[in-house]
Amino acid sequence: MQIDDTDRALLSLLSENARMPIAMLARRLGLARTTVQARLDRLETNGAIAGYTLRLGAVAHPRIRATALLSIELRSGPSVLQKLKTLPAVETVHTSSGRVDLVVELAAESTAELDETLDRIGETRGVRSSESLIHLATKLDRRRA
Repeated sequence: MQIDDTDRALLSLLSENARMPIAMLARRLGLARTTVQARLDRLETNGAIAGYTLRLGAVAHPRIRATALLSIELRSGPSVLQKLKTLPAVETVHTSSGRVDLVVELAAESTAELDETLDRIGETRGVRSSESLIHLATKLDRRRA
């Protein structure tokens, strides 16, 4: 599927506010409402738009965020990932190149919950070593929900 400049502009507006009414999108893009609706339908059908979501503000986020850097034993990735999926404080898991194998993003309501989660990760079969980094303050966040 090809995405043109108009599609990019539409996606940019939606990334700022996914709840923007079609009439307002049309006005901002200088297009007819039916054209905007057809483009949205096409972008959704072809997978350019996977869904619409809510991006929580700082007030609604868990108070403590951290990143755990994991080195795992050879061929233990699937079993370690299965264990990580069972831990509610684990938000995302990324594979990595470099000195660590997995980058695990965590969110907890308390230091006790974070400590418990880190203990569960550390005792997981296949985890060779871990290092945790507690996030203190967010200085820049360019993620778009």
